[in-house]
This record gives sequence, C-alpha cells and structure tokens, in this order.
Amino acid sequence: MGTSEHEAGEQRVRDAVRWHARTRAFAEAEDVISAVLSDLGVQEARERVEAAETEMGTELGARLQSFQDRYDQAVAEGDADGLAGLCAGKHGRWGRICVLPDGHETSMEEPHWGRNGEGQPVAWVGSAPDDW
Repeated sequence: MGTSEHEAGEQRVRDAVRWHARTRAFAEAEDVISAVLSDLGVQEARERVEAAETEMGTELGARLQSFQDRYDQAVAEGDADGLAGLCAGKHGRWGRICVLPDGHETSMEEPHWGRNGEGQPVAWVGSAPDDW
C-alpha cells in the first residue's frame, strides 16, 4: 500500500469514528429528551402552555384574522411577494407559521399568531427552527 492509499485509509477510519461518535451523541441526547418530556410535571406544564396559547390565539383572532386571510390567499395563488414580507417566526415541528408582517413584535406589539396543526388560532412567544 502506497503512502497516499495509507493516508486515505486513515482518513476513512477517522471519518467513521467521527460519524459513530456523532450518531451516539445524538442517540444519547434523544434518550435524555424523551425522559424529560415523559415526566408528568413537564407534560402538565406543556398542556398549560398549549391551553394558554390557544386561548390567547382565540382572543386575538378577531383583530388578526385579516392577516390569516391574506396568508391563505397568498399560498393559494402562489404569491411569493405576498409571503416574502411575513414574519420568519415559526414552530414548524408543531405546524405553526406566523402570518403577521415581519417586525410585528415591535411595530404592532403582538406575539406570533397563526393557526396550529389542527387549524385552531394560536399565539406564541419565541420561535424555533423547523427541525428543532
């Protein structure tokens, strides 16, 4: 085996070790997250937060429904310009997309608002990436 073949083999081993370590770390993190989320206190807190978000979303619905209507129309028409000015706030994992204009948290002093995966109005504070 030549030097370059030897170096390539060593690189493959290093890559495999890194991949294994990363995979194991993710698996361990998922186990910890699952354990925390299965805790009864955490589940109760999540239920209270979801109830408050739904209540607040319903309360804001009369005032903010026109933003949902514009969002729905832009999606139906494939209007990229209409969607481009929207808030980037989302909780994609839970099916939430904020339908308010970008900067609404300061200009309108409103939380994120839209509909949840079941179609109910929902308001929330903060955001998370789609893969979180």
